[in-house]
Amino acid sequence: MEVFYYLVFGALAAVVAGLELGKGGKDRVATTSAFNAFKNNYVLVYSLMMSGDWLQGPYVYYLYSQYGFDKGDIGRLFIAGFGSSMLFGTIVGSLADKQGRKRACITYCITYILSCITKHSPQYKVLLVGRILGGIATSLLFSAFESWLVAEHNKRGFDPQWLSITFSKAIFLGNGLIAIVSGLFANLLAENLGFGPVAPFDAAACFLAIGMAIIMSSWSENYGDPSESKDLMSQFKVAAKAIASDEKIALLGAIQSLFEGSMYTFVFLWTPALSPNEEDIPHGFIFATFMLSSMLGSSIASRLLARKLKVEGYMQIVFSISAVTLVLPVVTNFLVPPSSVKGGSISVGGCLQLLGFCTFEACVGIFWPSIMKMRSQYIPEEARSTIMNFFRIPLNLFVCVVLYNVNAFPITVMFGMCSIFLFMAAILQRRLMVVSDLHKSSTKAQEMIGEDEPLNP
Repeated sequence: MEVFYYLVFGALAAVVAGLELGKGGKDRVATTSAFNAFKNNYVLVYSLMMSGDWLQGPYVYYLYSQYGFDKGDIGRLFIAGFGSSMLFGTIVGSLADKQGRKRACITYCITYILSCITKHSPQYKVLLVGRILGGIATSLLFSAFESWLVAEHNKRGFDPQWLSITFSKAIFLGNGLIAIVSGLFANLLAENLGFGPVAPFDAAACFLAIGMAIIMSSWSENYGDPSESKDLMSQFKVAAKAIASDEKIALLGAIQSLFEGSMYTFVFLWTPALSPNEEDIPHGFIFATFMLSSMLGSSIASRLLARKLKVEGYMQIVFSISAVTLVLPVVTNFLVPPSSVKGGSISVGGCLQLLGFCTFEACVGIFWPSIMKMRSQYIPEEARSTIMNFFRIPLNLFVCVVLYNVNAFPITVMFGMCSIFLFMAAILQRRLMVVSDLHKSSTKAQEMIGEDEPLNP
């Protein structure tokens, strides 16, 4: 069965290489040298920030276990991280809009570096503080950087359509290639060079420090609404009012929460799904395969966006495919009898699930640049970071509930629930497209009436 892993990885690598090398005129957009320099600077910073995040992933659970903590203790540490992101996310998002997005990005670097430093301590309370700092940093990572990019892109007068180029490139590298390289580099430091499980966290802190230096030296500041008359509570009210009064923003938030909630649940479930009887599976290699699948998705997304296809249209298909892939564990559990033998290699059902999970990760790769594109269109600039972190409240709450009850339900029930959420996301995406088209039609009609009025006094 080991050959199967190499075949899947090789096939994905060949497809990704073919897509990237085979881009024609329709898949490329003519831009300016000034924009290319701006894009490359952002992609470099984003890649460094994501490397700081990805380097920590492979060894965080293992490090906690090496300090002698059991599954329950480790679960509570993870809940602290997601809970921190849920509680403090909206506050730091509002501060980013008011105090400046560049400052928020620098705060992300400092907060995450401090979180990495806490990993040197075996004390539970210190590690708990580190998880809380990590939760705050995560909220900034997924709001402040994107908010800075959108505002700076518009401030410099670049074509709005070019935003999708930066999004696609950042996801292709930061969420794909960097994730693969970071996993291999973390393994090199911890295992091959013998520096131990803390070493990847030290490396992450170094990459974050380099990225912070680039931000401080080359980025300009931008704001949402810097007016002194608006305090933190006023920022919350502006964001809440925007969500409540605009169905498009509310739908976008619901879609994001449903998809990302399912995605983070998948992160916890894929290992027991592929090895229900403690089968010997190469976790690191499978993770790299998933990231390669994500690269494939972001490469497909860049082509779709370059051809100016309607995001609201093709994302309905993406969500539907995602829902089908996550129902596979439920189907295979009924169709392929599970083995009662402990150990061994991956089963036939596991192979089918792995192919489905790779398809799901490709959908994740399409999702990120596409949702970024929709957020840039629908979310108002004055409260962008605040609203984006409002979207993360139900997401983090959902993940905390799943983590707390991860042993209470069969794995098939959890996957079935995620599949239902993804079908719901597809339905809401359809509704968003209808509402968006109605809004555009009414706006166009009003403009035509306004142009006719001078002719009919």
